[in-house]
Amino acid sequence: MTRIDFHTNVPDKIAYACRLVRKAYAARNRIVLMTDDMEQLADLDAALWRFSGVDFLPHVLCGDPLAPETPIVLACSDEAELPHSDLLVNLSRRTPAIFPRFQRVIEVVSSEETDAAAGRKRYVSYKQQEYQPTHFVANKS
Repeated sequence: MTRIDFHTNVPDKIAYACRLVRKAYAARNRIVLMTDDMEQLADLDAALWRFSGVDFLPHVLCGDPLAPETPIVLACSDEAELPHSDLLVNLSRRTPAIFPRFQRVIEVVSSEETDAAAGRKRYVSYKQQEYQPTHFVANKS
């Protein structure tokens, strides 16, 4: 069964995702990042390129011919052909229909109210499907 972890109260979802991806990539995971739309996907793509001067995070957009060989794939649609199934990092406000094929899902939820409300709905939905999501509150003092 897919392991689902919620990371909530995140002030900047893109920057947070970059840190998560760096850690997951270092652990040799193959990662898919799901965004709401092309605009958020473009922001994420740019952030991954400039994230660190010492950490290279090799990534491509889904559909790229190199996607099967690239450890990090960016997508904004459930219909996208996704070559990996280790880790799905969901930055979108929807539950990706493809989530059960992944070993692990990390739901990144910002502190912004509409995003937090969407995150609560996803949490309840997972619970109703008999998943046992964990919850980590970012920036908790």
